[in-house]
Amino acid sequence: MDGNVLFALGLTVFAGLATGIGSLLAFFTSRTNKKFLSMALGFSAGVMIFVALVEIFFKAKDALVAELGDVNGYWMTLVGFFGGMLFIGVIDRLLPSLGNPHEVKSVEAMDVQPTSAEHARLMKMGMFTALAIGIHNFPEGIATFMSAMSDPNLGIAIAIAVAIHNIPEGIAVAVPIYYATGSRKRAFKLSFLSGLAEPVGAIVAFLILMPFLSDLMFGVIFAGVAGIMVFISLDELLPAAKEFDETHSSIYGVVAGMMVMAASLVLFSV
Repeated sequence: MDGNVLFALGLTVFAGLATGIGSLLAFFTSRTNKKFLSMALGFSAGVMIFVALVEIFFKAKDALVAELGDVNGYWMTLVGFFGGMLFIGVIDRLLPSLGNPHEVKSVEAMDVQPTSAEHARLMKMGMFTALAIGIHNFPEGIATFMSAMSDPNLGIAIAIAVAIHNIPEGIAVAVPIYYATGSRKRAFKLSFLSGLAEPVGAIVAFLILMPFLSDLMFGVIFAGVAGIMVFISLDELLPAAKEFDETHSSIYGVVAGMMVMAASLVLFSV
């Protein structure tokens, strides 16, 4: 296994384990601190949208235009982009509604110990959230790995974006499980495991997709990844950020996320 492959796998592990950081933050943040969640979710959305539309989409377009020509390459980029949205949309439709991370707001609002019935509901919510996030993280792991194999600088930028995105996901998994069980250890473990779906996705990409890699495949995958990232931001992160919002904190988070991502792309391109 050469150095590039190990580097790409390492980036996916780094991105996936950020869910554990989120679970730790959840334990040390007041359960009524909605401003923190709103800004974190908005920040993640800003990072994801900016890197998808400013960097990944045009990387895909350049690769596909080089392979297929101006018109066909642009059309294929659009097909890949909206195909990625369709793909993640179908996954969302197939997942149980209890897997919706937005439901964490009901947990954050609690100031009393849950009843036995609420214990069961919270535990189920946390488990389905972990399942949903694990499924979402799998294609993100493929995207991070493939990006790093094609362009290490872009791979680093995507890994950072995904890692930031995974922090509030870790909170979404850990908080309901912690309230349901009272066990920080169990909440952290399940949050941690949901993040491991990313390196699993990278391993699948290495073992199955690597023999078929070409500039055409890279372009299509990049376009699909851009669509996936935009869909997740618009469908999950931004609505959740607005639900927790206090004094426009979510939009401040979005702008801050875009600024940080823009700066990182410039720094990594030097």
